[in-house]
Amino acid sequence: MKISDLEQSIVITSTELFLSLGFKSVTMDDIANEMKISKKTIYNFFSNKETLVQSVVFSMYHHITSGLDQIRETATNPISELYEIKLFIMHQLKGEKTSPLYQLRKYYPSIHRELQKKQFDFMTTSVKKSLKKGVNMKLFRASIDVDFISRMYFNGMNGIKNVEMFPTDKYSPEELMENYLDYHLRAIVTENGMELLSSYIKNKS
Repeated sequence: MKISDLEQSIVITSTELFLSLGFKSVTMDDIANEMKISKKTIYNFFSNKETLVQSVVFSMYHHITSGLDQIRETATNPISELYEIKLFIMHQLKGEKTSPLYQLRKYYPSIHRELQKKQFDFMTTSVKKSLKKGVNMKLFRASIDVDFISRMYFNGMNGIKNVEMFPTDKYSPEELMENYLDYHLRAIVTENGMELLSSYIKNKS
């Protein structure tokens, strides 16, 4: 196995463990045991656990943002785009059981801050494009403040990940995203947009 392949395998295995058990709970020994390699081998690529966490977090970020870009390029309209994005994100986080973003913020705050900055830049830029497209297609109201709505969308998407506000024993990630999409879209759609949104809600039920 090539060194680059081994490094990638370490990141992939670590990602699965972090999503399943949490950034705090998983040790370098756990990862080594899961992969049936020595801990020293992991340290050949990552000087400590924090550098591994950083690699995992930004590997996931690049994978997800690449997928979102592809969805936006092929979506027929901004409303279907948001629902396709929801399905994509739910699939990506299928192994999530421990609210990893909450743990990241608590135990690795500098990595979390860097991730937040990247997410903000990416999301506000891409959401602005989608909002403008929706206005041009007469699905979103022409009077909306695109910059304001893009910031509110980012803030809301981060807000529903707050496990103190939305405890995991009361709210599932899919339920939160579904409710937030409904809330977000109803605030900005035209009558035409509402018809399209209603068709998605009807097909879901």
